[in-house]
Amino acid sequence: MKEILHSIWHALSHSLEELLFTVPFLFLAYLLMEYIEHKASTKMENTVAKIGKFGPFVGTGLGLIPQCGFSASCSNLYATGLITEGTLIAVFIATSDEAIPLLLSKPEVTGDIWKFILVKIIFGIVIGFMVDLMLKLLKIKKQPVELCEDCGCEEEGGIFKPALKHTLKTALFIFIVSLVLGVVMEFVGEDILHRVLLTDNYAQPFIAGLLGLIPNCSVSVAMIELYSEGVLSFGATCAGLCSGAGIGLAVLFKTNKSFKENMRIVGILYATSALIGFFLMLFNVQ
Repeated sequence: MKEILHSIWHALSHSLEELLFTVPFLFLAYLLMEYIEHKASTKMENTVAKIGKFGPFVGTGLGLIPQCGFSASCSNLYATGLITEGTLIAVFIATSDEAIPLLLSKPEVTGDIWKFILVKIIFGIVIGFMVDLMLKLLKIKKQPVELCEDCGCEEEGGIFKPALKHTLKTALFIFIVSLVLGVVMEFVGEDILHRVLLTDNYAQPFIAGLLGLIPNCSVSVAMIELYSEGVLSFGATCAGLCSGAGIGLAVLFKTNKSFKENMRIVGILYATSALIGFFLMLFNVQ
């Protein structure tokens, strides 16, 4: 019973810590969306559109910052049409959650940080632009979500009150999802992952990429632990970390109403991440 309570407490504290770092990013994102939706001029909208053309560059760079909140914020920005699908996927690929700080804490693999970062930079930018180009050629356009549609937030209080309201709602959702997944990960543990991720097996990248889609920081932590122990190959670890968008995917499904768009993003993210890992493993990149 004591061990169960300890596991639940660990998951709870980790969820609160994740939420603490996520909320500021969410609030700033919602503040920006409120400003553009209710206050911004045509000039501001045109500026955002111009930045969107180079979005994968910007998204990859910002996604590399070790934090949990930026992917969630970008899911909101994508839902309202402020960034492109390619930019969102670039952010997801570049995001590493707890991986970078954990690598720094492990002397035996600290020197590998630059390799993980290089993989994320190259493929984040390339895949981001390829996705935007593909959608443009196929003439697939994003249908933006109205931030305040049927939510009753068009009230006095300027842009701050609605932004705070949306932030609190999303933060509660993130906390619940993170806590539930955290508890599951506590009881599943690394032993199960150790058995699932067979060493030197070419199926590793596809399994790791699938596990990376779980919106919880514990997955990236477990993968770095297994990588440092030699259980997980470099390629498979890259697959898991590239598909690991943190809480971003959970927020995407909450804020973006198009299930088809959401599943397309998940499919592209998984397929590209798994193939990145597979080819790195195939050509013995270590």
